[in-house]
Parts: sequence; structure tokens; C-alpha cells
Amino acid sequence: MENISALKNLMYRMADDALIIGHRHAEWTGLGPTLEEDIAFSSIAQDKLGHALALYTLLQQLGERDPDTLAFTRDEKDMKCCHLVEMPNNDDYAFSLVRHLLFDTAEKLRYGKLENSSYQPLAQLARKVKGEIKYHVFHANTWVIQLSAAGTDESKARMQAALNEAYPLAFGIFEDSGFEQELIDNGIFVGEHRLQELWLQEVNVVLEKAGLSIPDVTDTSSANGGRKGYHTDHLQPLINEMTEVFRIDPTATW
Repeated sequence: MENISALKNLMYRMADDALIIGHRHAEWTGLGPTLEEDIAFSSIAQDKLGHALALYTLLQQLGERDPDTLAFTRDEKDMKCCHLVEMPNNDDYAFSLVRHLLFDTAEKLRYGKLENSSYQPLAQLARKVKGEIKYHVFHANTWVIQLSAAGTDESKARMQAALNEAYPLAFGIFEDSGFEQELIDNGIFVGEHRLQELWLQEVNVVLEKAGLSIPDVTDTSSANGGRKGYHTDHLQPLINEMTEVFRIDPTATW
């Protein structure tokens, strides 16, 4: 591909999403409602950070800076993550589970399409991580259905409230990058519009199985902006906390 900007943009979006949601998931470490869930979310968080590292490494191979520098020295305006992953947990396990379902369903479908990418390093990564993401989706589906269709009135009400908040934000995952046609024409990726279509088909089936009412979202524009560096008020504080130790001495070795 003559112009690698489209490829870099795609991988920055994916890497930044994984980095930020990985840290959000990690905030449940030691605080999960059960020991098994504490371990599960911690494990998923570790996987996400591993995916981010792999993507930042691919970016370095394309001339970008090293992974630690990419992860720990950029401010919010330089990040390309979607708004959904930035939102705080607020001690609400229902929101974290619903976000987990919405995001990881998209991730499963995205990496599934990337297995056939013409950019072989990305295709190889997709084939490598698909087993991890399959587990992430299984975990999310199991708990969303358990706490909704098979839960108490209170648990179902809390899951519905979480869905009402998270579902509109999830459309920001598929914000147009400005490079869509180039990615499609070069066989890199099928594009965000097609990914959103596949996501709606799959995620809505799970939500219906859970007995949850799918919010009516007619205008998705309010979920956009993250891919272009316009973020919620929650991202910079998270970055400050996440990078505090690294920024004390970026030249230190461990």
C-alpha cells in the first residue's frame, strides 16, 4: 500500500481502545463481586494490554515510536480510542459487563475479518488472539444473560439501566476514520460500516436472549469524536493515573 496512513490509523484506533478498556477492566482487580469474577476481569484486562502492546509493536515496525512511548506519553488529543472505553466504572459492575459485551462482540468480529487482511502482520495477529477474544465474548454473554434473563428483578433493572447508558455510546466504535475506502480497496479491512452491520446482527440477538429492551438509537453522532481526538472528560484523568510512574522518569529501565 503506497499510503500507510490508513493502516496506521486503524491500528492506533484498535491499540488505544485495548489500552484504555484494559485499564478500566483492571480497576476491578481486588474489587470484583466474587473471587472468580475478580480473576476473570483481571485476566481479560491483561489480554487487552497484550493486544495493545502487539498493535503498538506493529506500529513501531511502520516507523512509529516504541510501544511504551506510544502508550504512556500521549495526551488525550493524540488518542484515537472511542468514548465507550473511556467511561468510568463508577463501582457499577452492570455497566462494566454490558460494555464488555458490546465492545468484545465488536472485537471478535473485527479480528475475524482481519484474519483475511492483505496486511499479513495484522492478519497473523488476528489469528493469534482470536481464541482469547472468543473467551472474552463467552464470559460477557454468560453474565449478561445470567443477570438479566435468569436474575432477580433488581439485577435485570440494573442491567437494563447499564444498557441504556452504554448502547448509544457503542456506536462510536464504528466512527468513520476517513480512510474507509482506502482500507477496503487495499483489502486491509472491510470497513466500519460493514462491521457495525455485523455487530448489530450479533449483539442484538444476545440482548434479546437476555430479555433486555434494545434502546432506540436514531442518531449516533453524539457517540463520535474519539477517533479524531475529541474525548470525554474521563479520559485525561485516566491517562494521568495510568502514566504517573512512567512520566516520573521515562528513561528509567526496570
